[in-house]
Formats: sequence, C-alpha cells, structure tokens
Amino acid sequence: MLKKNINIRIIFAFIFILLSFFQVNAQGWDIPADKKAKNSYIKFDSNTAKEGEAIYTKNCKSCHGDIGKGNGIKTLNPIPPDLASETSQKLTDGELIYILNVGRNAMPNFKNTLSEEERWKVISYIRSFNKQYVQVLSKTDPTKSKLVKVDFNFNAATNKVNVSVKANETSGVVVLKDAEIMLFVNRYFGKLQIDKTLRTDMDGNAVFSFPKDLPGDKLGNLELVIKVNDEIYGEIESIKKLQIGKPTDKPSLTEKRAIWNVLKLAPWWIIITYTSMVLIVGLFLLLIVRNLFKIKKLGEKV
Repeated sequence: MLKKNINIRIIFAFIFILLSFFQVNAQGWDIPADKKAKNSYIKFDSNTAKEGEAIYTKNCKSCHGDIGKGNGIKTLNPIPPDLASETSQKLTDGELIYILNVGRNAMPNFKNTLSEEERWKVISYIRSFNKQYVQVLSKTDPTKSKLVKVDFNFNAATNKVNVSVKANETSGVVVLKDAEIMLFVNRYFGKLQIDKTLRTDMDGNAVFSFPKDLPGDKLGNLELVIKVNDEIYGEIESIKKLQIGKPTDKPSLTEKRAIWNVLKLAPWWIIITYTSMVLIVGLFLLLIVRNLFKIKKLGEKV
C-alpha cells in the first residue's frame, strides 16, 4: 500500500514538472537571430528617455506598472515582467523592439499604433533603469527614408497589389532588397492588414493578394497604406487611394445618430437620459439647500 502511494506521488510530481516545463516554454519568445541584432538609430539620452516615459505611461504602464517597483498586474498569464529586472535588461535592444512589434496574448503589437521612433524611445526609457547599459547604434540613417519611393498598383486580372520600393541616391537608383513590407487598408477604427508581412525580392518588389469583396465607398475607393522597414533606410510609409473595393452605398458611421458620434448626432435616448439626470441632481441639490435654510430658521427661533 505504501509503495502504491509513493508511485502515485511520483506520477503527480512528474505531471506537475511537465506542466511547469510547458508553461515556461510557452512564455519564451522565439526571436529570429537577425531581429536580436537590431539596434536603434536614435541615440538614447535623458530627452529620449523622458519622451519614452510618456509613451510608456500611456501604452504600457497599465499592465507592466511602474518600472522598478514590481507593481504590474499579477492576474495575467504570463505576468507582465518588471522591465527593470535582470531578465528584461539582459534582452538585446533588438529583442525588446521585436516584442514591442509583434506582441502576444494580452500584450498587443505596437508596430501599427506607434511609430518606430516612438518604440525606440520606449526602449530608451527602459534602458534608463540599467546603469551598466552601453548602447550600440544602428547603421540606419532615418534621413534616408526621404530618398525612398514606393510605387504600387492593382492588377485586376490577378487581384494582386504589386509594390516596388527603390531609393533615389545621388549615385543612382538603389532597390531595397529583403525589406520588410506590409499592406493595410484604412478602416473606421484602425488599419486592416491585407495578406501577410512580406519581404521584397532582389528587384525590390513584393506582391500582395487582395480580397475581392472588401467594401469601399460609393465608388469603391479604398485608402491603401504601404509600410516598409529597411535596415538602412528605416521606416517608410506610403498612402494611395485606389478604386478597387466593392462599391457600398451605405451612410458613414458618423453620418447618423450613434453613441460614438458628436453631441449633435448623439442618440435621443442618451440626450434625454443625460438631461434628465442633470435636472434630477440639480433639483435634489436645490431641495437640500432649501431644507438647510429651513433648519437654520428653526434654529434661530429656538
């Protein structure tokens, strides 16, 4: 009987260790080697750290808490780490920017909501808690992004968006090879990514598959956004409106009364409810004041 109990305990212990192993591995980040080596083109200093703190406070503090105080949310799985911890500070700048870019589980990706410069400033703020940190600057020259021209067009026969990315250097035209490139369509509540993230080929080209039934305006117009990220030229964005969507004769979300609209187009029930609440509270306050005066008069008589 004793031997049987020991065997059961061993089995449960083995299962617990196995589950713990899988949980730890699930929390790890599988970051490509080339991403780990990425560095910032912005020199980190007290100014960039201060700007990064404002961005961090707005976008990251609600989960990670105050850096260095360990007061992040403990109910999430995995628990958001304190970014001043040794584990976080051992990550390379490339690993930190990758985590910011892609996100995971409860953590959103910030590649589409924050500019590359803003993301690096957040890392500048994180690094300000590490006195041993020594920055290695990237070869990227952000001023070179102005030299880049992004051309794209739609092929109706294949339903593809063809993109070409080149830089007009003084020495001649340079194609951006192996640059990361994404295609988005601007929608009411953000950018909708089309197809997957691609890499430009040896000629600086990329081809995206485009959906056939994506709703556009009355004429079928859609606003396309191309985002390019290159090691040398940095982050480039190009926007163009093309008549490639499905014509949709529907009123804009902000044309009619709706809860997300301005006051003059808010739903009547919200306006009536709000006004009624204000009047009731106002009358209640007046009643209190009136009764206070009555109490005062009664006190004077006594």
